Amino acid sequence: MSGQRPTNGDDMHPAITIRHSTIEDRVELARLAALDDRPAFHEAMLGFVDGELKAAVALCGDQAIADPFTRTAELVELLRLRAAQRSAGERWAA
Repeated sequence: MSGQRPTNGDDMHPAITIRHSTIEDRVELARLAALDDRPAFHEAMLGFVDGELKAAVALCGDQAIADPFTRTAELVELLRLRAAQRSAGERWAA
């Protein structure tokens, strides 16, 4: 089995990570924006699938960029929801 992943259903439930962007993410955001043929932005909520950046939603505005070769509609919706939660939390704290 060297070089092959076990087929235990992991492909059906990929690991999804959502987090705020940092300055270290700028290169990856630029790569994703170029892949999606859209302008890059830096303040974003990022969505990773199995450790790979697949989508990002700008924290200001409604812009989104995503890997056009991957199904990302649901991930973008999750990112928008998380970004909205973050905005609501900031308004609550003010």
